[in-house]
Amino acid sequence: MSQETVLFLQLVISGVAIGSIYALVALGFVLIYKSTDVLNMAQGEMLMIGAWISYSLIADYRIPFVPAFFMTLAFTSLLGLAVERAALRPLIGQPIISVIMVTIGLSIFLRAMVIAIWGTQYQRYPSPIQDSVVSVGPVPIPEVYLWSLLVCLLLVGALTLGFRFTRMGIAMRAVADDQQAALSVGISVRRVFALAWVISALVSAIGGMLLANIQGVGIGLSAVGLKALPVSIVGGLDSIPGAIVGGILIGVLENLSAGYLDTPLGGGVREVAPYVFLVVVLLIKPYGLFGKERIERV
Repeated sequence: MSQETVLFLQLVISGVAIGSIYALVALGFVLIYKSTDVLNMAQGEMLMIGAWISYSLIADYRIPFVPAFFMTLAFTSLLGLAVERAALRPLIGQPIISVIMVTIGLSIFLRAMVIAIWGTQYQRYPSPIQDSVVSVGPVPIPEVYLWSLLVCLLLVGALTLGFRFTRMGIAMRAVADDQQAALSVGISVRRVFALAWVISALVSAIGGMLLANIQGVGIGLSAVGLKALPVSIVGGLDSIPGAIVGGILIGVLENLSAGYLDTPLGGGVREVAPYVFLVVVLLIKPYGLFGKERIERV
């Protein structure tokens, strides 16, 4: 196998691994949007907080990774619940743009809190995964990418099945379709809203810990929220399979553009590529690859 083919396969496989993390974070966008019709612009900051909390527990308090992982999930669950109760529940019934502006303000507040507590310097994450390389056929891939891919696939599969088959998942789908009809059959819309925010915070925290294993932990992790947004829009904001497909497409596109275009174009192509792809997709399919068309009659 030629060197060029090995490089291409290496970029594609690592892109799928990174894209699976994007898909996991994008699921947070999709779940909140399907349940509440709100875009959570603080998703990236929740991801960053999850990474920093786990870093502090492991590096500063010497807690082993597994207990620190579950403690981080417990903290972020409470954070998601507190955000829904304190900032968003009072805005039920208000214009959607008001709620979105609140989430933008929340993202600024959370970022400021992170800078005040941990600063702006990047830190090496105390990863439980060795810095070893695994050969997938003739292609060498860092072990951390394969673990990240495996964890994301398991979580995305569990969330997809739970949303489709569990009692609460069916309730969330009912609320997404028609809140008034869901209320009329006894579904607690407020409980569904709270659960959507808790799940969103959980998947963001897990995505933050996985990315921190690859990139380190720092203020720049919040930018992943901005990358997960085009992922969810490309797939269709109300589509869980779309978030998965969109995440993998964006991850592979980023890696290929960085591998082949950064040098001739002077760098920075991977940061622009997802948004160029988003524009192209929306020009062809305005509701995303898997989104449902909404026809409003006047």
